[in-house]
Amino acid sequence: MTDKKIKFVVVGLLLGILMAAMDNTIVATAMGTIVSDLGGLDHFVWVTAAYMVTMMAGMPVFGKLSDMYGRKRFFIFGIVVFLIGSALCGLADSMIQLSIFRAIQGIGGGALMPMAFTIVYDIFPPQQRGKMTGMLGAVFGLSSVMGPMLGAYITDNFSWHWVFYVNVPIGIVVIALIMLFYKENNAPQKQVVDWLGAATLVVAVVSLMFGLELGGNTFAWDSAEIIALAVIFVLFSGLFVMAEKRAVDPILPFGLFKRRLFLTAQIAALLYGATFIILTVYIPIFVQAVYGGSATNAGFILMPMMIGSVVGSATGGIFLTRVKFRHLMSISVVVFFIGMALLSTISADTSRILLAVYMALTGIGVGFSFSILPTASMHQLEPRFRGTATSTNSFIRSFGMTLGIAMFGALQSNVFNTKLSDKFVGAKVDLAQFGNTQQLFESSARAKIPTEVLNKVIDAMASSVSTMFFVALIPIAIAAIAIFMMGNAKDGEQE
Repeated sequence: MTDKKIKFVVVGLLLGILMAAMDNTIVATAMGTIVSDLGGLDHFVWVTAAYMVTMMAGMPVFGKLSDMYGRKRFFIFGIVVFLIGSALCGLADSMIQLSIFRAIQGIGGGALMPMAFTIVYDIFPPQQRGKMTGMLGAVFGLSSVMGPMLGAYITDNFSWHWVFYVNVPIGIVVIALIMLFYKENNAPQKQVVDWLGAATLVVAVVSLMFGLELGGNTFAWDSAEIIALAVIFVLFSGLFVMAEKRAVDPILPFGLFKRRLFLTAQIAALLYGATFIILTVYIPIFVQAVYGGSATNAGFILMPMMIGSVVGSATGGIFLTRVKFRHLMSISVVVFFIGMALLSTISADTSRILLAVYMALTGIGVGFSFSILPTASMHQLEPRFRGTATSTNSFIRSFGMTLGIAMFGALQSNVFNTKLSDKFVGAKVDLAQFGNTQQLFESSARAKIPTEVLNKVIDAMASSVSTMFFVALIPIAIAAIAIFMMGNAKDGEQE
């Protein structure tokens, strides 16, 4: 391909990643309005769960299929399915319909993100690959932080339907760019489709993701429903392992995990995903609850972290071919750890400026991983394994995000309730009225709360969030150990 065509392809890939990665966070901030419009409060968790489940289940499958039959057809397939799902979501008139259409969206999203990194690795030589993966990683980081802000803005100024409709014109542009300008150089690899492995993997992932999404929310963790999902996950995970060991061309070749760089990159992706996601979710909650203000204004506080993640991703990409993966990720984990440690000290007295500095520092640390870990996963692999490698990395990072929300969310809730009870011991205050913190700290509700009571609730909220950030230092420290074991490889060189 000519340089001009490659530029158009890159633009298409960047837009595709932006849509797929941002979709869950952009919808999250619109959920309150959607529930008030459609009803079905008891089903709203399915709107998020449906997208995440089908997206994650599809990632490894599409990655393997792209290795077998080519990237272009599955990237286009992902865009088309994603757009169909988006249009249907905008037309939904019930929460059940919306959940079903979100599942369709997720199928398309599962083909987009890992495929974009793989295409870049295929079409660029090592000396240019780092810069390009840095750009893709920056967009991924940007989408994680920009989603809540954009979702709140669209909902407040237009309608929640446009949270979904906005994808359609962007997606049409992506299809046109990829169809017209992307020409695959690598011939498809003829392999046997591992249908048994794909089926058992999908069932295992779906049961696990629904268990994590619904546990502690719709159902208690020790309920029959959650226990049944756990049993299904364990059973089909075992069947998946057996199927992969016998398959001629497995969906997920376990031999990849014997490569030290690949294994450590997946461990780091899991732990980074679990810790970074709590920042994008709980920093706006902290700001809205402690400082007061609208959800839109709270979302804008993520801007420093967004800028930091873009800077970190771009910097990591620039130095990929000059500096070892381990050294770059060592810088990343140290900065990430320092940023999270500083965030663990925040309180009701922390200024917005200081909070912004802490977030920018954390964003820089995390940003390195967006470009480095997918590239490290593909390092020195034949083209027939690259789609599988990047889809595995995207899958594991997304799994870490879901796991992090479930675990740290439960921790924050428990600490908040405990702190709240401690502060009102002996006081004649109905604590039940403070159960929904999002509604509590809306301006209208906030003004009706006595100052003394409000200050105690604010302190409890601030303490619960800072405690959660402090505990998050543990997985970051474990990630540092994995990074130390990465070896001496750098992009373009042998391990």
